[in-house]
Amino acid sequence: MANSEEQVVVKALVKFMEKLAPENGSKNAMWGWNLTSDPCTDHWHGVICYSNNQYVKNIILENLKFSGVVDANSLCVAKSIQILSLRNNNLQGLISEDIGNCKLLTHLLLSGNRFSGDLPLSVAELKNLKRLHVNDNYFTGQLPNMARISSLISFLAQNNNFSGEIPDFQFSNLDAFNVSNNKLTGQVPDVRGRFHAESFSGNANLCGKPLSKACPNPPQSHVKKDKKSFSEDLPIYSGYIILSFILLLFLVYKCMRKCQTKEKALVAEKKDMAEDTSGDNNKASETSISINGSKNWLNGFKSECSLTSLESGMTTSGLVLFSSRRLRGMQFEDLLSAPAELIRRGKHGSLYKVMLDNGMVLAVKRIKDWGISKQDFQRRMNMIADVKHPLVMPPVAYYCSQQEKLLAYEFLQNGSLFMLLYGSQSGNSLDWGSRLNVAAKVSKALAYMHEELSESGIAHGNLKSSNILFDKNMDPRISEYGLMVAEDDSISRKKSRDNRNPIAATFKADVYAFGVMLLELLTGKVVKNDGFDLVQWVDSVVREEWTVEVFDKFLISQSISEERMMNLLQIALKCISASPNDRPSMSQVAVMTNALKEEDEKSISFDT
Repeated sequence: MANSEEQVVVKALVKFMEKLAPENGSKNAMWGWNLTSDPCTDHWHGVICYSNNQYVKNIILENLKFSGVVDANSLCVAKSIQILSLRNNNLQGLISEDIGNCKLLTHLLLSGNRFSGDLPLSVAELKNLKRLHVNDNYFTGQLPNMARISSLISFLAQNNNFSGEIPDFQFSNLDAFNVSNNKLTGQVPDVRGRFHAESFSGNANLCGKPLSKACPNPPQSHVKKDKKSFSEDLPIYSGYIILSFILLLFLVYKCMRKCQTKEKALVAEKKDMAEDTSGDNNKASETSISINGSKNWLNGFKSECSLTSLESGMTTSGLVLFSSRRLRGMQFEDLLSAPAELIRRGKHGSLYKVMLDNGMVLAVKRIKDWGISKQDFQRRMNMIADVKHPLVMPPVAYYCSQQEKLLAYEFLQNGSLFMLLYGSQSGNSLDWGSRLNVAAKVSKALAYMHEELSESGIAHGNLKSSNILFDKNMDPRISEYGLMVAEDDSISRKKSRDNRNPIAATFKADVYAFGVMLLELLTGKVVKNDGFDLVQWVDSVVREEWTVEVFDKFLISQSISEERMMNLLQIALKCISASPNDRPSMSQVAVMTNALKEEDEKSISFDT
């Protein structure tokens, strides 16, 4: 017989069932779970397969009075499993570290059994886990540290014998959390007001909010001194005094030398400025960067601003601030003097990470070679700042002169889509659900911006994976919106037929760029690299009808439905059509992409 699952997987699952329910070895033909049938095509009891009917997706065996043990080693031979629910049985024993081999697990539901021992450490390595329910068992030991699993939305561990302190979870992501009635100790971590006392009650040695029991102040050490010990320590104290005096003399000497150096540098700078004014060499240069701020991060830029001020009579404090309380009162000189580091250089300018004195960190874009007047730039920035969307990063400040333009944003620590796709083992940390989520949210945000700025014709202009950043909740945020006039890469492939409406063509260029980003999400390949052109490669593969070769091997290994990947590919191909007239609007793209996301979520949804 031609089984959908490989025979080795069938054997492993039968062995899993034999240990799970040794008393139920003889079941009728409708039960399945034997070597003469197939889990998918013969519809084993409690087994749900993917839509292609080839791989096991969910195993749901609840309320069946099973009294055996969980053989995780056999279970995880079926690497495609996403949901395992064994709730409300009479299962016992330990959960072994082998459960970590079920790497695609999103739901591990073990509540209402008699499991004991420690939870395996490998649970914390299940990067796709959304719900972990182990409540109403006899588990002991410490709670697993799940802080690295950003996808986790529900953790239930009440009514066990867990001990030790509560590790830090990403509480802002959780919609359910309960560790009541255990033996936990210490202070409750900051749950950001999301959970109440009942989630922590029944732990006599827990303290701190939201519990009514306050944590005791840390004990203060009292050192008793007597005259004898002081006399014994006197030589040591004398040595410290002498050493401090020598150090003070050294610091005075260094300060005097530094003042002399500054005077010499000021004379040299005045001389250089005089030479620069007489010559034709006032182009700003990006100098080396010092993290500790000992060198100015934009020496060349500051020098040019000084020249501009001398010529026009303006001051260099013309920094325009938007509604950010933490930046209130900041001057242009404060921005220039702050320590910074270069993040990247591109054809449109350079991006810096700037650390202000108040602790705020900014991403500052220095724009070059943009032929736009100062007035047009200011109008453009103000219009973008007025249109607000939670997934589009607004500028917090800007500076504009005839020669230079700076634009400042809040700095996000979690990196970009480009880094997640290519900087972490070829995107292995970004599963199908996460990629589809990025596509859906970015398309919706872009559609909103296009609608709001339709009359002004301000599109993103430079949409790419490095401009999709991630906030603390790992939600995608679009950065650098409107910094550039959109360039349609497809024009170089085929002459655009839509020259009569430049505003429409501007927005269609964003649609093209979004389509290219979809190809990155689907293929895991960079847009251009050493002569490789992603759009041309996809086009040639699709023409040869080898479409399956397009998809990222990591997605294939996840057993993601080929049909769904094909649907997203079809959207991408519409977006990168050579003629702007043939491309859908961003609103249409958002509708298609979000419909695909909703369909995907319905296929894996499970009511807990």
